[in-house]
Amino acid sequence: MTDAPGPAPRPLADIRVVDLSRALAGPYATMMMADAGADVVKVEPPGGDDSRGWLPYVDRNGHRESAYYMSANRNKRSVVLDLKSPEGADRLRWLVAQADVLVENYRPGVLDRLGLGLDRLRELNPRLVTLSITGFGKGGPDGARPGFDQIVQAEAGLMALTGQPGGTPQRVGLPMCDILAGLFGAFGVMTALRAREHTGRGQAVETSLLAAVVGVHVFHGVGWLSAGVEPVLTGNRHPSIAPYGVFGCEDADIVIAVGSESLWRKFAPIVGLDADRPDIATNIDRVGRADALQKEIDALLADRTAEEVLAALDAAGVPAGRIRTVPEVYDWAQVRESMVLTLPHPTLGDLEMPASPLQLSEHGDPRREAPPSLGGDQDAVFAGYAPSGGRR
Repeated sequence: MTDAPGPAPRPLADIRVVDLSRALAGPYATMMMADAGADVVKVEPPGGDDSRGWLPYVDRNGHRESAYYMSANRNKRSVVLDLKSPEGADRLRWLVAQADVLVENYRPGVLDRLGLGLDRLRELNPRLVTLSITGFGKGGPDGARPGFDQIVQAEAGLMALTGQPGGTPQRVGLPMCDILAGLFGAFGVMTALRAREHTGRGQAVETSLLAAVVGVHVFHGVGWLSAGVEPVLTGNRHPSIAPYGVFGCEDADIVIAVGSESLWRKFAPIVGLDADRPDIATNIDRVGRADALQKEIDALLADRTAEEVLAALDAAGVPAGRIRTVPEVYDWAQVRESMVLTLPHPTLGDLEMPASPLQLSEHGDPRREAPPSLGGDQDAVFAGYAPSGGRR
């Protein structure tokens, strides 16, 4: 008999990433690469990534670190470079000469003014894949504008899709523009690395917070562009399906998603409705009278507990759920089993944070390296550095 093979090397173990990005969109993208095994060198300015100073803080053992910063920077190494200085620029070029990927989220033109434009860096290393994440895109009349998440939530229509009917548009409670841009950016890098296997050359990958949100308008975008249907605020109800949203029970609100006609026929008798009643027999009928149907279902559930209703819906196979607070989510056994990562931190002790959403069957346990201290890897990363582009 032979021993069972151990876990395979992490998929990106041979990839080095130079990460010039700050705050969230770029760091989230590079954290995805780091989770997959890439050697991500986070290049920070003197004083560090701005997010190191953002709330909330983890305060333990006489040390304090930003939870915001740590949420997007695990499994990386940190160095400090002043890119405005000749030595800092030279050290960056030295890193780039050995890298596979460079990620940046400066405003368009900033790196060019520093003499570190991406075209010049790819001349130095033709295999280099570069990822640029901007607020509004590099071209167009608004390309030079700075982009922060809530500004783009407003400008990209996300706020206009979020809120109660007749009410004020609302921001989404997570920085979705940043996160989506990071996700698309990471996918773009993987696509470019795959292309490099065929061409031997790197290329420029670009995305923006604006493009990321417009890219996920899905049926709202097609509905307006091709059918002339403008979305309106629908609150917790789905604009295309009914009943689908939040409903009130005796002791708590719950969420119910009747997403097909077969589910409707299972759902209706549970709450005391006739599935064949002419005014609600089809989804088109139900969406057309969604307000009245909402009130009718709320009335039918008003004297039943949430636990009772959820149990009945679950037994029938109708999707439904409770509305959990963030603490309740992390107390939920379903989440704690595989969606919470514990890793050792050199000053704070064991830290818990959301784990990578991806699990690969052939690659063992996730990486568990704490977010780096500012410049904590300076000596190791620059071992062998020599001025003017010298290599190890």
